[in-house]
Amino acid sequence: MGNHKKKPNIMPRHSGGTVLIVVIWITLVLASLVIVLAHGVRVEAMASSNHIAQVKAEAVANGAIHYAFAKLGSEDDSTVSYGANPYEAMHVGEGYFWILRPNLSESRDYSFGLVDEAGKINLNEVSLETMLKLPGMTSELANSIMDWKDEDQDVSAGGAEGEYYLLLSEPYQCKNALLETVEEVLLVKGGRLELLYGEDTNRNGMLDWNENDGQKSLPSDNSNGRLDPGFFNYVTIHSYEMNTDGQGRQRINVSRVQNRGQLAQLLEETFGENKALQILSNIPTAPIRYENLIQFYYVTKMEYGDFAKIIDRLTVDGEEMTTGRINVNAAPEEVLLCLPGLEQSDVDALIRERDGASESLDSILWVTRVLGEEKALAIGRFITTRSSQYSADIIAVSDDGRAFCRYYVVIDTAQGTPTVVYKQSLHQLGWPLDPEILESLRQGIEL
Repeated sequence: MGNHKKKPNIMPRHSGGTVLIVVIWITLVLASLVIVLAHGVRVEAMASSNHIAQVKAEAVANGAIHYAFAKLGSEDDSTVSYGANPYEAMHVGEGYFWILRPNLSESRDYSFGLVDEAGKINLNEVSLETMLKLPGMTSELANSIMDWKDEDQDVSAGGAEGEYYLLLSEPYQCKNALLETVEEVLLVKGGRLELLYGEDTNRNGMLDWNENDGQKSLPSDNSNGRLDPGFFNYVTIHSYEMNTDGQGRQRINVSRVQNRGQLAQLLEETFGENKALQILSNIPTAPIRYENLIQFYYVTKMEYGDFAKIIDRLTVDGEEMTTGRINVNAAPEEVLLCLPGLEQSDVDALIRERDGASESLDSILWVTRVLGEEKALAIGRFITTRSSQYSADIIAVSDDGRAFCRYYVVIDTAQGTPTVVYKQSLHQLGWPLDPEILESLRQGIEL
């Protein structure tokens, strides 16, 4: 019988431990992959939620625009311009919106509502003398704006034409055409953010903490406890109105002698034949180019109440539209002070009269009850009581507070149907209202 040798064990002595280590490593790798995958899914879920929230905010912003359309189509000018409550924390769909309005009289309280663009100075129509009266305006910038929008190459004192702009480190042409946005003044010689927006860098009309701390943080401010808003809130390039009466009818141009028959017919229909003849006897038959209807009022020697009945049917020119007239019913004190010949006492008296009026101030004739004839005549061609364009600073947020958006829009109603003629994103300026609003929404608290 042969000897049988036992076969050696070829497995390593510690093979069980090695297998365990490999299993552990595999488990760790798989766990890591699961964690990474879970994190990726979580990130995707958060991104998806944020995207949905942003879509909600955008939809609410669009809803705010249509809400403004509805208000403009159903209310009179004074209510549209100065109504505040209907524009604050409005719940629409799956979010809220505010239409923020600068509080020019008190910078420690938020104000809400649409802003009347006719209550501002139109930079495309303004004279140099008027522009120089704007708060924060400099002579250099005012003259440069005049050069920027005129068609010639003549340089005003302190202004600039093409040669100045072509010699800049990043050269461009002098436009020599009208402004298309208010912010375009930043391209003009002397145009600076601190002049346009003042200390109100986020354009919310409020004195925020960083706008009242001197040089500690941007913007640079004088820490005097008051907000310097620059001149942005007092200027526009959007104001115009159609030269028709309240019913859309063509007005009678009293500067044209050929229209005397139409005027006579209007007077007879309104006051009767005898009184019409008496009024006509005061009106010269020779051609006169009336500067404004206040001048024509004084020429006719009509009673205030009588002229008020027909003023909306009259005009002094044949233009299809008039551009840049200031709505004396809506303009703030700073804008009224820009009107020629007016002093602080005159502006104070105008504001007292319109604020305390018991009747509708639906024509410019009311200023004659406050100002003397000379001053009323001086401002007559620059003022109106009609408005056709309104701006809205819209802040919209999703109902969970995850996303918000902000837009500045200008709405034109002159053609009948409200239309957005300008839209500017203000997202980059950050959340302009109380931060607690977002915190409440994120905690599921309804406003």
